[in-house]
Amino acid sequence: MSPRLSLALETGLSLSEPLTVIGATPEHDLPRGAEVVQPFKPFHDHFVTLGFDARPEADTPCHDAIVFLPRAKALARALIHQACSRASGTVVVDGAKTDGVDSLLKDIRKRVPVEGPIAKAHGKIFWFQSDPQTFADWAAPKAQQVDGFHTAPGVFSADGVDPASALLVQSLPRKLGPRVADLGAGWGYLSALMLADDSIKTLHLVEADHTALTCARANVPDPRAQFHWADATTWTAPEPLDTIVMNPPFHTSRAADPALGQGFIAAAARHLTRSGDLWMVANRHLPYEATLAEAFQRVEEVAGDNRFKVFHASRPRR
Repeated sequence: MSPRLSLALETGLSLSEPLTVIGATPEHDLPRGAEVVQPFKPFHDHFVTLGFDARPEADTPCHDAIVFLPRAKALARALIHQACSRASGTVVVDGAKTDGVDSLLKDIRKRVPVEGPIAKAHGKIFWFQSDPQTFADWAAPKAQQVDGFHTAPGVFSADGVDPASALLVQSLPRKLGPRVADLGAGWGYLSALMLADDSIKTLHLVEADHTALTCARANVPDPRAQFHWADATTWTAPEPLDTIVMNPPFHTSRAADPALGQGFIAAAARHLTRSGDLWMVANRHLPYEATLAEAFQRVEEVAGDNRFKVFHASRPRR
């Protein structure tokens, strides 16, 4: 269990079921019987494997709720509102200093009486009685629009088109083939533009963030699009693919993890036909060249600048 949550339970915090936990990650040891709300598919599946009732969205009432803070301030506020909308009793907030817990505590104290807080392990935990109306202005906007696209707090590139994705779009050929996938599709920017290609018969959007995929459904209404809430590194394509396009993530925490992008490359090679093509953009400093050379017979950098590089790889090795 979170060291701060354990200490709070030992020093006066009492929780009642039904209990909803929002934003937990595999590092959190949760109370048995809790409902877990986690939109990130690998984390969601982790809690399902442990026997928890896990779901991507909070859609049932509860008595008490625990919110583990994300890094994004707008998302943190939206989760507080979400917890207050579901809980009739106590809302517990647990977060690290690097996730902005001190600032959020200060803002919440201006609105409701707060119990705790308890400081431990470079963070704080505190709790208050649920009050949905007090936090009504913290609700996530129902139709957040950026550059004509639907986005949401906390999703990747929520405030505008990612420049790496924009560079990748400029580098794509006019014809991509009939069977295409966008691995790590996000809120659908690449897919929306790719579907101008009438040679595409089926486009698979694979995205681990359920919230981002919900945005993608709104941004890509084309009937050729198929949506998959899945980890792109373990997803199984229903058919061999002609082309894969991707701007893979490179971290799930603050530290860069090139293994994520390397997993995307391996997945692409696995799904493509023998003559299939991969088009990929990455940050300039990430070491993907060796992995691409191991997975594909032909690899070339076709575009780039001082921040990003675009690769075209073809003929996956079996």
